[in-house]
Amino acid sequence: MKKSGVGISAECQEDVSDRRSRRSEPIDRRRALRVAVAAATAAGDLLQSRFGRKQTVRHKGTIDIVTDMDHRSQDLILGIMKEEFPEHDTLSEEMPPAKRQSKYLWVIDPLDGTTNYAHGFPMYCVSIGLMRDDRPILGVVYCPTMKELFTAVRGEGARLNGSRIRVSRISSLDQALLATGFPYDIRTSRDNNLAYFRQFARSAQAVRRAGSAALDLSYVAAGRFDGFWEIKLKRWDIAAGILMVKEAGGHVTDFSGGEVDFEYPRVLASNGRLHQSMLKVLATTRE
Repeated sequence: MKKSGVGISAECQEDVSDRRSRRSEPIDRRRALRVAVAAATAAGDLLQSRFGRKQTVRHKGTIDIVTDMDHRSQDLILGIMKEEFPEHDTLSEEMPPAKRQSKYLWVIDPLDGTTNYAHGFPMYCVSIGLMRDDRPILGVVYCPTMKELFTAVRGEGARLNGSRIRVSRISSLDQALLATGFPYDIRTSRDNNLAYFRQFARSAQAVRRAGSAALDLSYVAAGRFDGFWEIKLKRWDIAAGILMVKEAGGHVTDFSGGEVDFEYPRVLASNGRLHQSMLKVLATTRE
């Protein structure tokens, strides 16, 4: 920032933009957050009520599956959103995309971590994000097994069960706990994240692969993970989680340090202190 006070940093510009955006928005963010929380917790509790029981599983690909509970959770959430915000668009993992009509888009993953859920592994969640003109303004991630509710509103911070959360302060990659995931075409595509995984496993203190991108991002926001990267994600995987990290003081980019492309996401999220180190690993690793 210039000493004269005439200049303004990019961070300050974004804060000013956030305030102007909030004043100009016709949507009540408090109400939108309440509705999203109600939908996510209701869907999560529904999922938990059937957790550990035999599931009806259908294969969308060789290792990409969907259960009947994905659809039941989705139907519950969409019913609430269409009743409360009938003028808004919705996009959910288990439904075909529709033509956009509104500048507001609810992006829904009714069960992030389906494979975990189907196997009785308790790392799964419900993720709901609200985007305005393709920019996340609200996010909710609910993990019913842990009864943990992550929320974020653009310009207002991130919270876990109502308490403010912040990213970690780890500044050395060799002391960092990182998270990642692998794409469903790992068996057939050379672009499968294995080379990145190998290099980060050698550079960081440890790497975890829990199977839910929305929870991984929320854990970065809460300081449990210090960084996260993944390829071939979908909008519903990251819409809520990316905002969570940013509002907790972290940094999110694509693999070259630019803005994330929600159509073809390659996401790098960190506490900010590790970001350049992680970008360097990505840049010097040959997939």
